[in-house]
Amino acid sequence: MHPEIKGITELMIKRKIVAILLLLTCAVYAQETNKQELNKQDVKNEVMRILDSINKAKLPETKSGGGIEEHWYDRISLRGYAQIRYNGLLSTNDKVSCDQCDKSWGTTSTAPDAKANNGLFIRRARLVFSGQVHPNLFFYFQPDFGSSPSTGVQNFVQIRDLYFDISFDKKREYRVRVGQSKIPYGFENMQSSSQRLSLDRADGINSSIANERDLGIFFYWAPAEIRKRFEMLVRDGYKGSGDFGVFAFGVYNGQIANKMDGNRDLNVVTRVSYPFVIGSQIIEPGIQAYTGKWAFTGEISSGVIVNDPQYVKDQRVGATFVLYPRPFGIQTEYNFGTGPRYNTDTNTVDETDLNGGYVLLNYKWDIKKQHIYPFVKFQYYDGGKKYEKDARSYVVRDYEIGIEWQPIKAFELTAQYVIADRTFEDSALPINRQQGNVLRLQAQFNF
Repeated sequence: MHPEIKGITELMIKRKIVAILLLLTCAVYAQETNKQELNKQDVKNEVMRILDSINKAKLPETKSGGGIEEHWYDRISLRGYAQIRYNGLLSTNDKVSCDQCDKSWGTTSTAPDAKANNGLFIRRARLVFSGQVHPNLFFYFQPDFGSSPSTGVQNFVQIRDLYFDISFDKKREYRVRVGQSKIPYGFENMQSSSQRLSLDRADGINSSIANERDLGIFFYWAPAEIRKRFEMLVRDGYKGSGDFGVFAFGVYNGQIANKMDGNRDLNVVTRVSYPFVIGSQIIEPGIQAYTGKWAFTGEISSGVIVNDPQYVKDQRVGATFVLYPRPFGIQTEYNFGTGPRYNTDTNTVDETDLNGGYVLLNYKWDIKKQHIYPFVKFQYYDGGKKYEKDARSYVVRDYEIGIEWQPIKAFELTAQYVIADRTFEDSALPINRQQGNVLRLQAQFNF
């Protein structure tokens, strides 16, 4: 039992004992006064006086409403999730891989007979500490215990999110977010990995910001009613993106999360997205854009030439349309812009045009408390990835057919068959087109 609650209980018991003793005393006193022919009203008045004095005794400090005083740390919640994958079933070509997506999928080895080590793999192991610690201050801290650096050693601890939301009104419709958080660019980028159907984000949108995060300052605005709608779309299993405002604007380093900025040029980003209710359906169109300069900090191989490695143009504009699965859903995004890309003909990194996106069709099938989500997805990307070796050049055409099963809220199982056609080229692999199929499995645990 809480010490303060225990103290209150003990005090109330003591009061009752004292009151009983006093009543017995007064009863004896009444008998004596009867003998002395005193007025019985005097006895009654004396009893009331004693009880009033007991009620005025000081109780332990409480907050309004009669509850125990709440401290800021009482408002912090803890939750998390973990994902365990296996990418070794029915693989027809182990050299099909996606370093950005999942380091346990395939291999990027240059050896002609290289085989993938597709064992069980902890893709994510995250805890989330969050809370409204003050009416105008919300904090969010998410470390990941399953980070996978390129060294091959797994399960490093790394900060994914650490930010603070400062609000300026009682409804918290106007907020400024300070810290490391997701950059408001793209619906699928904003969507939590615990909510997303496809095992990995599409190359075309996710190539904009690796791990979707960076250190920055962002302004968010959304009416209170729409903030509740964003929350509902996640809570009720419609695979929402979460609350990143109807309007977002901010600046960030532009160097991806957990890395020092490579230049003094801040990237600027903005996004507008609104979930409309139309009959029984909810649609969410959106548009986003960012501009900045990318700084290479060690990604370039010896002999590869970059005109200005600290200030390479990095700009994009993207559009989003989401029809939430009630029960049939559509999710599609496309973006285009300019960024660095390896040129196999000249062994240089050039500023070139890029474009890409995806279409995902899904269905929400409820069987009592179970949820089943069959889905298909096609993605396309033609461009570079600035944060990979030599701003690796990509042409991607992938098809995915999958199903997610949630028998209980704490457990999800996803099976996804991938039909891949991926060209990814750098100075070590100047000619490298890989095609193949694989069945990928994931078990997710929510707690």
